Amino acid sequence: MGERLRALRKQRGLTLKALSAHSAVALSTLSKMELGQVSASYEKFAAVARALEVDIAALFDPAHDGARSVAAKPLVVRSTLAAAPRHDSPQYRYRPLAGSYPGKRMQPMHGTIVARRLDEFADYVRHPGQEFITVLAGRIRICFESGETLELGRSDSAYFDSGIGHVYLSIGRAEAQVMVVMTEG
Repeated sequence: MGERLRALRKQRGLTLKALSAHSAVALSTLSKMELGQVSASYEKFAAVARALEVDIAALFDPAHDGARSVAAKPLVVRSTLAAAPRHDSPQYRYRPLAGSYPGKRMQPMHGTIVARRLDEFADYVRHPGQEFITVLAGRIRICFESGETLELGRSDSAYFDSGIGHVYLSIGRAEAQVMVVMTEG
């Protein structure tokens, strides 16, 4: 992933400093992301993708062309979990899906919720747009920075403003499996 990020940055003629200014992600974090020395959050990946004007999947998938374009005719992009690029953080393991769809306006992801306690997060996750989550297996608790919490079990779903700080916690015996769809605006 780091090599892909560096290639996209250089392709756009940006220095790390310029990308940091455009994305609001610390220069040191960007450097570590490019070197594969840090496990960044979705929030940071989304900010970098917006700054580079690419779909977030372009950061993970070398086969992705990285361009945002509008499909000229109806198009279906099929994806499988096995083939989707995987990103692991201490709190989540996720796989962006349908990364090659041109002009995509939402980001579907399959996720495994690893975190079980709020103190496993340095801060709440927040990013522009809206978020939809459905639980495929297990149980989760969504904790919002407002203090509100929401518990969801298998087949339950929620839709919310992702600009409000939030985190997902696995609360069952096993790590929860979820499908999340996010918009960026």
